[in-house]
This record gives sequence, C-alpha cells and structure tokens, in this order.
Amino acid sequence: MGAIEGQTTGKCPVMHGGNTEVGNSVVNWWPKSLNLDILHQHDHKTDPLGENFSYREAVKQLDVKALKQDLHALMTDSQDWWPADWGHYGGLMIRMAWHAAGTYRIADGRGGAGTGNQRFAPINSWPDNGNLDKARRLLWPIKKKYGNKLSWADLFILAGNVAYESMGLKTFGFAFGREDIWHPEKDIYWGAEKEWLAPSDERYEDVSKPETMENPLAAVQMGLIYVNPEGVNGNPDPLATAEQVRVTFARMAMNDEETAALTVGGHTVGKCHGNGDAEALGPAPEGADVEEQGFGWRNPHMEGKASKAVTSGIEGAWTKHPTQFDMGYFDALLDHEWQLSKSPAGASQWEPVDMKEEDKPVDATDPSIRHNPIMTDADMAMKLDPSYRACLDKFRADPAYFQDVFARAWFKLTHRDMGPKPRYLGPEVPDEDLIWQDPVPAGKADYDVDAVKAQIAKAGLSIVDRISTAWDSARTFRGSDMRGGANGARIRLAPQKDWEGNEPDRLAKVLKVYEQIAADSDVSVADVIVLGGNQAIEEAAKAAGHDLNVPFQPGRGDATDAMTDADSFAPLEPVADAFRNWQKKDYVVQPEELMLDRAQLLGLTAHEMTVLIGGMRALGANFGGNKHGVFTDREGQLTNDFFVNLTDMANTWKPVENNLYEIRDRKTGELKWTATRVDLIFGSNSILRAYAEVYAQDDAQEKFICDFASAWNKVMNADRFDLVS
Repeated sequence: MGAIEGQTTGKCPVMHGGNTEVGNSVVNWWPKSLNLDILHQHDHKTDPLGENFSYREAVKQLDVKALKQDLHALMTDSQDWWPADWGHYGGLMIRMAWHAAGTYRIADGRGGAGTGNQRFAPINSWPDNGNLDKARRLLWPIKKKYGNKLSWADLFILAGNVAYESMGLKTFGFAFGREDIWHPEKDIYWGAEKEWLAPSDERYEDVSKPETMENPLAAVQMGLIYVNPEGVNGNPDPLATAEQVRVTFARMAMNDEETAALTVGGHTVGKCHGNGDAEALGPAPEGADVEEQGFGWRNPHMEGKASKAVTSGIEGAWTKHPTQFDMGYFDALLDHEWQLSKSPAGASQWEPVDMKEEDKPVDATDPSIRHNPIMTDADMAMKLDPSYRACLDKFRADPAYFQDVFARAWFKLTHRDMGPKPRYLGPEVPDEDLIWQDPVPAGKADYDVDAVKAQIAKAGLSIVDRISTAWDSARTFRGSDMRGGANGARIRLAPQKDWEGNEPDRLAKVLKVYEQIAADSDVSVADVIVLGGNQAIEEAAKAAGHDLNVPFQPGRGDATDAMTDADSFAPLEPVADAFRNWQKKDYVVQPEELMLDRAQLLGLTAHEMTVLIGGMRALGANFGGNKHGVFTDREGQLTNDFFVNLTDMANTWKPVENNLYEIRDRKTGELKWTATRVDLIFGSNSILRAYAEVYAQDDAQEKFICDFASAWNKVMNADRFDLVS
C-alpha cells in the first residue's frame, strides 16, 4: 500500500529544530554578516505587560512596609525543599543580590542588576551562580503576592538589603525603579571562551599582568562574577589574587578601600558550600530537563540537610557567627595563622592552624558540631596585600567607620547601573547626592527659547560647528547604565573637553561662544549646546526647502568639576563614531560593528540609526570635515541625497585601501565620492539596504526630514530623567 498523496512517510510534521538550533541562523551560514538583532532585542512584543504599562507608576503603589515585613519573615522561615544554613537565608539572598549586581562593568556600562537579567541564560546557569535558582524560587511567593508593582530586578536587590538588615547592618538606603526585561540581554559580551571556567589566560595578554585583561571584561574566567576563589586559574597565591581583585573591582569603579570593605562585609555572613561530590551534581538550570522546572545542579546526596550543599566546592563559614553582621571576620583572619587545605569536594581553601573549639562556627544543620572557619584566596589577599591590609587595620580600629564604608560600597554596588538619582524611587532613597550618581543641578526652564536661538544665530557659528558640538555632547549617553548625555554639559569639563573625538580645538572655540550666550541669557550651557544643534538642523532643512521645528525641552543644568568623577568618565570616551565617520584607530572588530554598539547604547533602532547616518552625512558633520560618505553636492542641506546616491546603479564602488572606498561613475570612470565601510554597509547589508531604499525613494524627502528630527531629538533627550515622573 502506497503513501497517502500529500504525505511524506516518517517525516516530522513540525519545523523540527528550526526555531531553536543556532546552526540554522543567517550568521551561522554567513559568519561575517552584520547581526542587527541587538538593536531590537527588547522589542515591546516580548513584554507581556503591554505598551501602556508603566513600572514607575506601578511601583509607587507598592506597600513597601508590608513587603519588607514579608522579606524579613522569609529570612528565617527555613523550608524543607531547600533548608537554610543555620535556619537563615540571609547569606543566600546576599549572594543572589551581589551576583546580580556584580556583573556590571564600567567599560561599557553593561551587566548589573538593573534588568533582572539573572533570570535568564547564560547568567542563570553560570558556575558562579550555582544554587541561586533556589534563592529566586524562594522569593516567588513574594513576587506573586505583589505582582506587577514589584519587578524581579528590584526584588533581587531588596532581598539582599533586607538580609543584611536582618543580620544587624544599618544599610545606606534602597531605591526602586529597576524595570524587568523579558529575554536575555544579547548585547553583552561575556568573553570568547567556549568552555565554562576555561583558564583565564584566554582573556589576558599576560595573565601575570591583570591589567592586560581584555576590555570590556571584568571577571577573570568565563562563568565567574569576579575572581577564582581558589586562586589564579585555581592555583592559590594570595598576592597574585590580590592584583586580580584590584583590577576586577577597578573595572566596576571601586577603589581599594571599597573593595576591602565589600570583601569583608560580604564574607562576614553566610558560608561556602562544598560538603560533597561536585561531580555528582546535575546539569545547570538551562541544561536540565523539563521535570526540574527551572532548577539546576540537582544534588543526589543532600539528604535534606543544609550542611550537605555543594556550590563552589569550598566548604565552610568565614566567621563564628555567620548570621550576624559583626567584626568576627577581622578576628578570624587577622588573629590566626592560616594554611592551605582541601574541602570535601576537593577545592583549595585556607583553614586556621590553631583555633579554639569555642571560636569555631557550628555546623549549618547540627549546632552540636563545630567546624574550622575557612578563607578563600581573595580573603588571604586582604591580609597579605599591603594596601588591603592597611584598609582592614583601619576598619578594625573603627567599627563604625567600617560599617559606614561597607554600607556605602554595598549601595554603590547594587545601584551603580541605575544611573542618575532622578531615576530612584521609594521611601528609602538617601538624601545625599553621591558623585558616582553623576549629579546635575536643576536648570532654568522658564525662559524665552526664541530669544536664545536668536543670539545663537547672530554668533556666526557654522551649521557643522553647532551640530557636531550638540552631537558630541549627547553621544556619550549609555542606556546600559544611564550615564553620559548632554545634560550637565560635561563636554566642558575634564576629561571630555580633551577627547580626540571631540575635536578639542574646534570645541573650545564653540564653547567660548556658547558660554557667553548662556551667561547673557541666564540659561545653562547644556541647553545652549542642544538648542544650537536643533537650530542648525532647522536651518539645513529650510535650505532644502522644508520648514522644520525640532522639539526642544529646556531645563538642563550644568555640572561642575566637583560633581564629576573624572576617572570614571574616562571609559565613556568614544573610540569610534560612525555618525561622524570617525574611528580613532583600526580595531579587531569592523567599523560597522562599532557603529551597532554605539547605536545600541544610544537606544536607537536600526531605522533610526540609518536616518541619522544619512542626515549627518548630508549636513557635512563628519569629524575634521572629512568628506567620506558625503554623497551630495548640496552639503549643509538636510536632504536624502546620501541614500539616493548610495542606491544609484549609475555608480560603481571599489576599495582603495583599508576602510576607504571610491564611488565612480559607471560609464565615465569619474571619481564622484569616497566612503568608509559604515557608509557602504547601508547598501550592502540586506536589512539596512531595505531601510536605505525607503529614504531614497522619490516621495521620501519629507519623511526623511521628520524621521531625522525625531531620532535626533531622541538622542538629545535620552538623559532627561528629570522629565520622568
């Protein structure tokens, strides 16, 4: 009997593997293809709460007092399915919060606790995050109770704060306002390794020189938050570990005192887990089968006892009273000699040579049993490195000072990626303004904008001067950690005024004019900078035959040097700006990849990036006045000529040297224009070409001008958190 017509015998009736296998992706088939996904990774279609939901409004309705009472009760409500150490979940919750926040790095502002990303792969399954799936599941009843008025991102950090409070620490404060994402952050580069905990040599030019770790990375190995607790590549050497700790924490903008305080305060409570066979554990959450329901690292030998847990492989508590925030860490580390030993799981750890039985912590399950405390290689680094040791001695001599330094460092760690203080919500937001929050004073908003525009018009600055200055001021914004931007006019201050990409000599001349206008008008320089750019765009549109009113919202303020942590602003320096067709030097990645990185940090979509590039070329706003990509004989007018001529098949294109191309007339061979890769990518990449074709059409000029103004306004106002209720 033959097969029924229309059927294929034995063939799966669904698109088998097509939606899940990476091997079927365009990038897999064509590895050099430009992947634009990062520009649309958090599209509203993924958000189950809908476009009209506002978390900022919802969280204002939260009963914070009741929530904190519930969290305090949770800390000591040990549950059979995951028993708490000494009947207290504080250590587990602190580690969860710490590891959520600790992924932040200052180089690109990515990572951190601000999005609830710990719920998703790969972070939910990193080796260093072992058993934090249990912490998150312990919090589920509370999240369920308070619903959309409480984000997971806020709950993770608040749980850590409450844990510390329940164990005796007076915290510095807490802010709500972190909004959840709904799928992993694909834009974050965690390293090139293909294996968890691969030797750290792979991310260093020289592993003996920690400062040579690849940027923007901060963790020393794939799957770790900071450093390997057993030592460099698992080899104990406290002084070598100290240098890795120093670089890692510096890449979070932490100094030695903050680093020492965080290490001590983090290890004053809780314990490490390695009382068993690490090889017996099941797969991580992302690799576990469906019956595990999101759990990972199944321990077949735990026997319902907290003391049988296995996570890092190191086993033991640091202090005699692991559920109390006290000075016991100093007593243990500094008053005893320590020697290397092995945990039951085989991990390297340090244990005291001689300690009285009564000074040892009791077993996490059975209080009749005592065990040696332990120290990791990073703890021993605090004792043996001269700078860290000086911090510990100072802390020990003044417990109140230590608690204050730690509370502030913990607040910084858990709030750094939230950005400026206007984004903070809730009753526990500290009154004090902190320099790492990039404070900006309120600016004047009730003034005659047209009068200021008239002064700018009379000043004689070129369109390019005005547009370039406004763009350079605003382009520093990073949606990753909400830093940078035009508000504050920090382009006037060190280090920004001296950045190569800001053309310091040209910038100084423009700022001299703007500062005088600001003084005469009693408005901020920040407003004048943006207003000047807007006015230039309106002039350019008028020259192209279109009336345009670029939206402007006054009220920016001017920061001062005293309000600016210059060192932490250094990583915001652009090394390339496709929008002004500039690149500081050649890099491993292609210029168009650097363009995507900047566009994503600015919060731009692919079509917004496209229209801005085309408009900036037509305006002649390239760095240093270079003519690459200026495909027009009407430079300075806001036209769609860039797209018209890019897509004109009367032209041919050929490379002449690295990142430089010629556009010639197909019939005569006459040289018409030059271009870079970031110009030609809009004609070669199929997706970007589709956008370019929209703006090249005969009916597109008005749409082009409106879309350009809208995208420009978005960048100019990206940092206006003072306007958000």
